[in-house]
Amino acid sequence: MVTIHTNERIDYLPNRTLQIIQADDVFSFSIDAVLLAKFSYVPIQKGKIVDLCTGNGVIPIMMSMRSKATITGVEIQERLYDMAVRSCKINKLSEQIQFVRADINALPKEIITQQYDVVTCNPPYFEKNELSDRNVNPHFQIARHEIYCTLEDVIQTCAKLVKQKGKVALVHRPERLTDIFEKMRKYRIEPKRIQFVQPKKDKEANIILVEGIKDGNAGVKCLPTIVVYEDEKTYTKEFQEIYYG
Repeated sequence: MVTIHTNERIDYLPNRTLQIIQADDVFSFSIDAVLLAKFSYVPIQKGKIVDLCTGNGVIPIMMSMRSKATITGVEIQERLYDMAVRSCKINKLSEQIQFVRADINALPKEIITQQYDVVTCNPPYFEKNELSDRNVNPHFQIARHEIYCTLEDVIQTCAKLVKQKGKVALVHRPERLTDIFEKMRKYRIEPKRIQFVQPKKDKEANIILVEGIKDGNAGVKCLPTIVVYEDEKTYTKEFQEIYYG
């Protein structure tokens, strides 16, 4: 029996098969996490995946539908970590997925000594000194702003964990793309695939998906742009296929 606290709820993930515990006073999953889970390469039958800044565990739980690999989620916030563990139990995925409460800059031995086929991360988007959208709720601050880890911390840790020729996949904001490429190459992650996401056809992209290979050859492929909304309330057909498929 999984305990659900009075301020929590159980939501269905987009596929309507898996469930996740959420609460309004902590960071809930959004389309960027779902898109990263769908965008990332995953080994189908076996291997090891680690998801950094995993939050309530949405990315590992969603990736379990595409892969039989063992998946580890790392989260620094105790409450989100606890929600991820309980969500895993609700979906009967505890044999495939484990969660570790840790700072990505001080990972425990059982994580840092491993070499992973795939490393994913939906990191904080905003730099620590950036005042835009700074939220007084500490859970939101940690999720949105580089308080406990910078973009460089994230990419450096990804590079330490991923095996030779393994893949690293990130979701971020387009304005940080130059920084992402620069840091990836600094730590020997060669960018190989990128995909922009626009809220509407006539709007600028507000999400970027990036995948790189450890010590990969130069050359990046730009995938077709994803447009989310047809109008204010209706998803485009292509987005529905990705989001719900």
